[in-house]
Amino acid sequence: MLDTLTISTQRTTAPRLPGINFAELEFGKTFADHMLVVDYHDGQWQEPHIVPYGDMSVSPANSAIHYGQSIFEGMKAYKNQDGEVSLFRPLDNFNRFNASARRMCMPELPEEVFMQGLLQLIRLDSGWVPTDAGSALYIRPFMFATDAMLGVRPSESYRFMIITCPVGLYYVKPLRVRFEETYVRSAEGGAGAAKNAGNYGAAMYPTKLGQQEGYNQLIWTDASEHKYVEESGTMNAIFIIAGCVVTPALSSSILDGITRRSVLQLARDWGMPVEERKVSALEILDAQRNGTLEEAFGVGTAATIASMAVIGYQGHDYELPTPPADAFSRRATAALAAIRSGEAPDPHGWVVRV
Repeated sequence: MLDTLTISTQRTTAPRLPGINFAELEFGKTFADHMLVVDYHDGQWQEPHIVPYGDMSVSPANSAIHYGQSIFEGMKAYKNQDGEVSLFRPLDNFNRFNASARRMCMPELPEEVFMQGLLQLIRLDSGWVPTDAGSALYIRPFMFATDAMLGVRPSESYRFMIITCPVGLYYVKPLRVRFEETYVRSAEGGAGAAKNAGNYGAAMYPTKLGQQEGYNQLIWTDASEHKYVEESGTMNAIFIIAGCVVTPALSSSILDGITRRSVLQLARDWGMPVEERKVSALEILDAQRNGTLEEAFGVGTAATIASMAVIGYQGHDYELPTPPADAFSRRATAALAAIRSGEAPDPHGWVVRV
């Protein structure tokens, strides 16, 4: 791991950590004391800095606000019983971040800046990593355009930042979801495979409609036929059908989830058949009716693995069986937690100690 860059650090003079109650955290609203900031201009990245967390000023003509050049990542830091802090697959986040940057006509970030900035920031704020079961320090790397110009073209200047926040469980009970057949998250050839801000903004209205109907999230379907599963809310979707792990194949409209990769790898390690292919809503419902749909769940950084209890389709709700103690999703959740904490071997080298 790179460790050659020394980043200038301005420590906060008013640390907030002593007043934080980790038992009463609302996801994404409490932020750690420091943040990483790196600017890009004149065709190159400038010196990175770690500074106290705080507001910043931007021009009213900021091109990210007007034209949407904004990307981000989501990852977590964990603390084991010995107080050691670790990251889970951070280089995968780095590589996906740069893939998003390429798709959005933004400059790629050097690995040294991303990784060394990340490590120094987490070391500095290691006290913010909670220890309760299901908790973690959520890490948000992001980049946005900073040109002050109203012109539809890629910006010539950018800012990369990392902020962090301690979080607990994202979902506390199995989800009620429904297939979305009117709106789309992304279309083939669009930017659905990039983790850009516009994908999430466009999803809010149909998600709100679903929530007004009593569902927690939507299962997005393809843009052309509204027939095939794409993602589940802000997560990848996985189904266990007759003992086989089935998930939509990656495409330009589906995000290459790092938790998805990890769960599929565990399945292969355990000798389970894995199919990455088109999977239709009707196939899922047929499997539910004939009893071969054993599990349905979403996977992502925030929730890790979130089971589905109900799937709605064209005005009807279909209940899913409660996963037993030895269900794949439960075993995968426990296996990932054990790997992150160091209680189990890490054969694929996923964990990076801070």
